[in-house]
Amino acid sequence: MKIFSRTQEILDHLVALQTTISAESDKFFELDHGLQCAALLEVSDPDDLELQVAGLIHDLAHPWDGPGQPRHATMGADAVRPVLGERVAALIAGHVPAKRFLVTTRPEYRALLSPDSVMTLAAQGGDLSADEIAHFQSNPWWSAMVSLRIADDSAKVAGAVVPDLEHWVDAIHSLSRV
Repeated sequence: MKIFSRTQEILDHLVALQTTISAESDKFFELDHGLQCAALLEVSDPDDLELQVAGLIHDLAHPWDGPGQPRHATMGADAVRPVLGERVAALIAGHVPAKRFLVTTRPEYRALLSPDSVMTLAAQGGDLSADEIAHFQSNPWWSAMVSLRIADDSAKVAGAVVPDLEHWVDAIHSLSRV
């Protein structure tokens, strides 16, 4: 795992993800998935640049995690926190609990998950307990985490045409805390 100290390091990592097969599907690359997620959030939440960038980079730690991807969300959050701040990091960390929240509180949501997301759900803790639901909803950004998760689950279309990484460079730099 890496801890980034500058936005350029994050961008360099994203460039490397252009040729890394997605943990979600062998039909697209990790960067393709992030770009689709960010594009969906740019439409659904046009005034929330932090959420859009979190969508772009939410899975940047996939290559660092193991089977079931149980730690990638916290690893990614820890990696970007020094550069992009607490909210972006929290949104990244929250996209896995948001999946667990959605399948627990909206039973029909489970049917929308990709086969890989269903498989990783078990490794990531499965359904939430009532106490875990209350804890998740006590986070001030829980609703944005759910928005990111919904975009994440829709951002798995091979060949989707969305803005490329260059579209996001200024946004990433603008969020820099260093």
